[in-house]
Amino acid sequence: MAWGLVFSGQGGQHPGMLPWLGEDALTRSVDARLGVADWRASLSDADWGARNAHAQCLLTGLALAAWSQLAPLLPPPAAIAGYSVGELAAFSAAGVFDASTALDLAQARAAAMDRCAAQTPGGLLGLSQCAPYVLARLLADSGLAIAIQNGIDSVVLGGPPAALGRAEAAAVAAGAHATLLRVAVASHTPAMQAAAADFAEQLASLPLARPRTPLFSNAADRIASAEQARHALAAQIATTVRWDECMDNLQARGVDRVLEIGAGQALARLWNQRHPSVPARAADEFRSAQAIAAWLART
Repeated sequence: MAWGLVFSGQGGQHPGMLPWLGEDALTRSVDARLGVADWRASLSDADWGARNAHAQCLLTGLALAAWSQLAPLLPPPAAIAGYSVGELAAFSAAGVFDASTALDLAQARAAAMDRCAAQTPGGLLGLSQCAPYVLARLLADSGLAIAIQNGIDSVVLGGPPAALGRAEAAAVAAGAHATLLRVAVASHTPAMQAAAADFAEQLASLPLARPRTPLFSNAADRIASAEQARHALAAQIATTVRWDECMDNLQARGVDRVLEIGAGQALARLWNQRHPSVPARAADEFRSAQAIAAWLART
């Protein structure tokens, strides 16, 4: 069995996520870092859960807690990738740094991005079923940037809130589906360059390791060294996430299943649209870790 492991980004977090996830030292560490008694109860406040300072730490910690509870039941994955902040969990799962360091980096990353956003407010707009000529016109008219490329007609745009609102209306009028995301920064666009530089400084002194498992960055490059990992984690904050190419690289590893760990099922849906012959499911839709293991083992 050769299977691929992907870690979600933020935006889909909800109180009932990962219903099978047991309390352990890592989930308790997440609560302690966020100063809450119960992360599920805290997520019932959607505004609390949408804040970068909460979401990035929460999702990184819970993803790694989920992975630590699943890993003993599964053979090693053939390849790993993470979507946006999901890269922190992905790099940790591949052995680049431990879970505690991943949580430190999630908090530092969120803080750097929030400082940058305070000077340059922004947000994100998800587009699907958006014809290439419509996208080209939106980019030319709005001054927005492509934050994430999920497919030829599926992208996330980033930029100032007013421009996002105009682009949303224009996209819908042109027949596309448009959704303003609950993210208060223009992640993965040049507007975040100061945050990327800040995060690079914080990564510079960390002892990182070479990945133990094939690992793909958001630039769709394979990470083969600690130095590559250091550069990739900082650069992605201010450059386009090429998730379409990440999916293709995992598929090229010959995977016959893909598991998404995180909140929601967005990455599984994207995968099933792009590579329908290789099934993908999200850990969020299962009721037990054993059920996930059984699905991955099914022939």
